[in-house]
Amino acid sequence: MLTLFSIPKAFKRHTGVIQRNAIESWTKLEPRPEIILLGNDEGTMEVARGFGLRHLPNVTTSDDGTPLLSDLFRQAESAATSPYLCYVNADIILLSEFLWAAETVQRKFAKSLMVSKRINLEIAEKLSFDTGWEEAVKRRASATGKDEHYTAIDVFVFPKGMYPQIPDFAIGRLWFDHWLIKAVREQNLPVVDASMVAPVLHQNHDYGHVTGGKEQIWHGPEAERNFQLYGGVEHAYTLLDVTHKLTAAGSIRRVLLRKPLFKIRQLWWEIFVRRTASFRKVLGLRRELRRTASDQRS
Repeated sequence: MLTLFSIPKAFKRHTGVIQRNAIESWTKLEPRPEIILLGNDEGTMEVARGFGLRHLPNVTTSDDGTPLLSDLFRQAESAATSPYLCYVNADIILLSEFLWAAETVQRKFAKSLMVSKRINLEIAEKLSFDTGWEEAVKRRASATGKDEHYTAIDVFVFPKGMYPQIPDFAIGRLWFDHWLIKAVREQNLPVVDASMVAPVLHQNHDYGHVTGGKEQIWHGPEAERNFQLYGGVEHAYTLLDVTHKLTAAGSIRRVLLRKPLFKIRQLWWEIFVRRTASFRKVLGLRRELRRTASDQRS
């Protein structure tokens, strides 16, 4: 059994459309998980009622009115009837492989964290959840989806008791997602990457729900405070810092040297590709001119 919980933004315009898409996808998982929506932003109570979900309206906020991760997790864990919880952002579509992945990880590591990469999709319309909807959205993701950066993590599956003490991170600002990995790694517990089996689908959106937009989310005072609570070191705990990965065959394998190998590839790209781009462009033009001259002589 699994309890999903999330704290949606106001259900307005495009944000309302994609959040309804996401939440309806959760209700299609089999067996259907318990789903708890938290917060009192516009439309949350009505959507919870419409889908037959539980609703916890009162979440402690910062001085600026932003919900706090600490109270969000505390309330969800207290209310959940399942031994395992999944925090998921309210714009994330989940597919059937997700529950299989979560159950597989739980059988192997009863006390662990499961995360997964996200694939970004442009979705403007309300999705149809008729028979075959999942295959249709998979085809769409395969055709037009783009893998997000390894630092963006939107889904976390963990057992009750995993996070006894959570700092007062502001939800929807940077760094709290990395801290959720950090806290597990510091307990010497497994962090399992399910990206090969169950990537999640992120519906792209703007940042109009926050005064100041993306700049405020990434660089505002609450983001800076989150950064200090996280530990003040950028990207110290991301998808590069998992301990294990789940394979399509259902085996869970140890992950070794993912971060150093990634950094080596990054350095190679910087030295041999990016820094030589202008030289290779000139060289290519010269070769083309020589070919053109040769063709003209012949």
